Amino acid sequence: MELASATSADATWPSWVLVVAAVLVPGLLLAGPALRSRYPGAWWLLCGFPAVAFRVVQTWRPLMAGCGLAVSRRPALTVVSGLVGKGAPPPQPRVPRRGLIRPTSGGFVLLVRLLPGQVPEHLVKAAPAMAESWQVHAVRVTSWKPGVVRIVASAVDPLADPQVPKQRGPGHLLRVTVGALETGAAWVVDLRSVPHWLIVGATRSGKSTLINALVAGLAPQPVALVGIDCKGGMELSLYEPRLSALATNREQAVRLLTALVDLTLDRMSLCRAARVRNIWGLPDKERPVPVVVIVDEIAELFLVANRNEKDEAHAAGTALIRLAQLGAALGVFLVVAGQRVGSDLGPGVTALRAQLGGRVCHRVADPGTAEMALGDLNPDALKAAQAIAPEQAGTAVLASGDGWERARSHLITEADAEAVAAEYAHLTPVLSELHVEP
Repeated sequence: MELASATSADATWPSWVLVVAAVLVPGLLLAGPALRSRYPGAWWLLCGFPAVAFRVVQTWRPLMAGCGLAVSRRPALTVVSGLVGKGAPPPQPRVPRRGLIRPTSGGFVLLVRLLPGQVPEHLVKAAPAMAESWQVHAVRVTSWKPGVVRIVASAVDPLADPQVPKQRGPGHLLRVTVGALETGAAWVVDLRSVPHWLIVGATRSGKSTLINALVAGLAPQPVALVGIDCKGGMELSLYEPRLSALATNREQAVRLLTALVDLTLDRMSLCRAARVRNIWGLPDKERPVPVVVIVDEIAELFLVANRNEKDEAHAAGTALIRLAQLGAALGVFLVVAGQRVGSDLGPGVTALRAQLGGRVCHRVADPGTAEMALGDLNPDALKAAQAIAPEQAGTAVLASGDGWERARSHLITEADAEAVAAEYAHLTPVLSELHVEP
């Protein structure tokens, strides 16, 4: 009787599964398109992720074998050679061990333990095959810890249309969300964490849009913005109501940069007198306002035609290098941008590049600029930047000492940035020591 009851229960369980499947599957098929358009996150968790996870499980072993990542069990075959001869199946090759597949907002992530003798580069080369087999947009493989790699997959291109996030509260000082990363996370520029940045990009590559996003995010904050635009101020004059100082030619730029160096030296004396290592150790009422210096078209500072211009270029380069060396602790931050940044501009550019820990490379017109921006940090980042197509405006590769990512900035137009600068003009700090005579 007990056996019959158990058999009956076993027989009814699959019928429940069929009933539930018969209800859920048609419902998801009917509601899927509307759910995907209105609630893409919910659609991904309910429909997209389970399907992709099933494909990963089903294809893992043949995919690893096809990519040359399987290791034969030769010792086992020798031990059981007699059994194989009697019809027992031979042992399957070993493949890298896959961990739990965890969903993200627009993809999934999993850890993989490498086999002895394998290195992360072996799986990096297999990333395109993984994306094709799993039918996802892209797969990134990075080192997690010795012997373990991290695979991050994006089901769709998160850089296709990054949305400007809604501002919640005052935000963090010197921290701005400027776009989206390829992983689906927000692209955040945190000057407290990485104080100085180099941004390169050809015309219509998205460089100016990124600067617009930075200015729009910093304008509501209690910081001073300083502009250096040696193309007559054509770019940065849009933000002039929110700028504490603006230099529009190299002569003005040298005077402004010299004043900024003097400002940092004064702050150094202030910190020394208070026996603190940086301005953040000072009481709030005594802490000087942070200063963000935006330099547009850095090549205009270094190109020379005669002896006088050479002296000006040398003075400007020396001042920038000193600001980069001293500024992080004293509340002076650099954002240096340009269409072309190469070693042909002189040793000052190379020395300055070494002090700019954050790098952003859009599509560039010459390989030397990409090499200057990313070559000393990560060769893989350099290859990714050189692969950016002309139609991918706003897409960039950003790198720092912690690694690299593909990203795309929010579309902040010149009109938007100009309106934000005018709206927060009343927050512009008056720094008389930075006054530049026309």
